[in-house]
Amino acid sequence: MAVTAPDFVLAPRPAFAWRKLLAAMGPSYLIAVGYMDPGNWATDIAAGSRFGFALLSVVVFSCLAALFLQKLALKLGIASGRDLASLCRERYSPSLKVFLWITCEIAIVACDLAEVVGMAIALKLLFGFALIVGIGLTAVSTLALLTLEKAGFRRLQALVIVLVVVTGACFVYEIAASHPSPGELVAAFVPARRTLTDPYALYIALGIFGATVMPHNLYLQSALYRRQDFQDKREAVRFAGVDCTIALTFAALVNAAILITAASAFHWTGHSGVAGIEDAYRLLTPALGAGAASTLFAVALLAAGQNSTLTGTLAGQIVMEGFLGWSLDPRWRRLLTRTAALAPALAVVMIAGEGAVSQLLVLSQVVLSLQLGFAVVPLVRFTGERAIMGALVNGTATRWTGYTLAGTIVIANLWLVAWSVA
Repeated sequence: MAVTAPDFVLAPRPAFAWRKLLAAMGPSYLIAVGYMDPGNWATDIAAGSRFGFALLSVVVFSCLAALFLQKLALKLGIASGRDLASLCRERYSPSLKVFLWITCEIAIVACDLAEVVGMAIALKLLFGFALIVGIGLTAVSTLALLTLEKAGFRRLQALVIVLVVVTGACFVYEIAASHPSPGELVAAFVPARRTLTDPYALYIALGIFGATVMPHNLYLQSALYRRQDFQDKREAVRFAGVDCTIALTFAALVNAAILITAASAFHWTGHSGVAGIEDAYRLLTPALGAGAASTLFAVALLAAGQNSTLTGTLAGQIVMEGFLGWSLDPRWRRLLTRTAALAPALAVVMIAGEGAVSQLLVLSQVVLSLQLGFAVVPLVRFTGERAIMGALVNGTATRWTGYTLAGTIVIANLWLVAWSVA
């Protein structure tokens, strides 16, 4: 069954602007959940425990970059009536098209790998399942939730928003219990030099960036708004942009809360070596002196992991359909992606033991960062072509900002690869 555009359009000229805004609300929350998945948790915990608040500026920059790129993606869908993947198929050679498809599939599998491991850890922490059993259970969990799509896209969106709220509420409690210093938080918004001079700090920073700005989310965002009969495209872009800003700001606050909680609980209490989710769970309650801290931490992890698998399925279907013209039943697509993610997760647990999964989580997010440039460059190029965008074509400032961001991503990744080889 092919994935079709969701059943939402901006209401035709309602009496009040707030009604138009409400009509546009919802789609970007499917994107936002990908910005608070278990991969984000792993990188934020590693950053906070090892470097304190030093990499908080990376979280802020990553979220601003994500917001900029996601708005370009939704504008592309609204203006052209097509998604990023299908435009790549139309505009690029067959070999380049296949290459870009493969890089995006790698990103989707890397993301799903993080969700598999994160949900398995949550099941272990909450119910005592062995990690390898939890990994197996994740193979069927998403299939059950995908049946909600038959009940209507709005109900699926409602479930996603509920799980987002659960995740956020848990971290309101966590950050309140951690009592961070306001002065140190403000100072942390200034980028730290060690991000560029310390190779491990750069590695974690790129992991944060890859966990935040996911390549397949750009394809998904453009597809959520394709084939819609908008009466006023500029107005549609404006209200969809508000929806995107609200959703991604919420995701940014959750990511910042994870890093701040880790820094407050571990970095200044003699536990700066904490880099794993399980260690964080074990130490949170004694470190913060809050009895529910560890349990709510695990509940939020389970909600975030389950949420992200839903959007991964939709993105995978859209990418395959857009690049290759292939259409699969979402259940089969989910099974293929999850099988590809299960293999490395099971291999790491069986060969290296459960203690190695935290490093696997961070590595998966760095892989996402390495794939990002292959999605950003076409996005900036297409939104800068008047033949595609019409009156909504990027202005000079937007175009140069996009290419500067793409160049920064590519250079940082090349730097990391060179450091790794050396």
